[in-house]
Amino acid sequence: MRRVAIITQARMTSTRLPGKVLLRAAGRTMLDHHLDRLIQTGVPVIVATTTNDSDDPIASLARQRGVTAYRGSEDDVLARFAGAASDSGVDTIVRVTSDCPLIDPSLIAEGLRLYDALDDPYAHVSNVIERTYPRGFDFEVFSTVALVEAHENAREPAEREHVTPYLYAGRSGRTSLHAVTQEDDASGYRVTLDTSEDLVLIRELIESYDASTLSAREIVAVLKQHPELVAINAHVEQKKLGE
Repeated sequence: MRRVAIITQARMTSTRLPGKVLLRAAGRTMLDHHLDRLIQTGVPVIVATTTNDSDDPIASLARQRGVTAYRGSEDDVLARFAGAASDSGVDTIVRVTSDCPLIDPSLIAEGLRLYDALDDPYAHVSNVIERTYPRGFDFEVFSTVALVEAHENAREPAEREHVTPYLYAGRSGRTSLHAVTQEDDASGYRVTLDTSEDLVLIRELIESYDASTLSAREIVAVLKQHPELVAINAHVEQKKLGE
């Protein structure tokens, strides 16, 4: 029987918006909103944070929510994920990041269904391979076998920091990429939390449009109806690998 866990990375030392995961919307932290959505999947959740004292509040919040907290290297996030997977004994990992407070549990479920149907330990299922969803709903599904292989062989700093570039590049020669897409291309929207402008938008979505209860499709519909919301962070450029 497949043993799966969602592993989400979180830390307080974000360069563009420090402490962002504990900032609040509608009286709750962004990490709480994020965990709410992940817990709805029914899949065990692991918060992979660092050993820094500054990340004690993240580990504490995870435990308060009944979620496992794993602590590892701040910079070598690949090692942190590999350690979390090894400690939990899972064979399938859903990787997400805590800068997606409105991540859609139904999308994760869709990704897991596709991954199961493929029955391939080197399958890599994601909605970022071919981006049609806004930033802020990103997920990846892959095996612990593939993750451990990446951990043992990846050498470039960007491969260590960003976890999956080694897998995307097909460095093992066995990786097969499978995209989760939607017909309507909404990749131009931004619902991720990395800057103060992102924070303004996400707070507005949660507090004025009840976005914490909405699906990705419903959130996109709100954005289409309200271009003034899109304009809040439309100018923000996504950080590139290595930045």
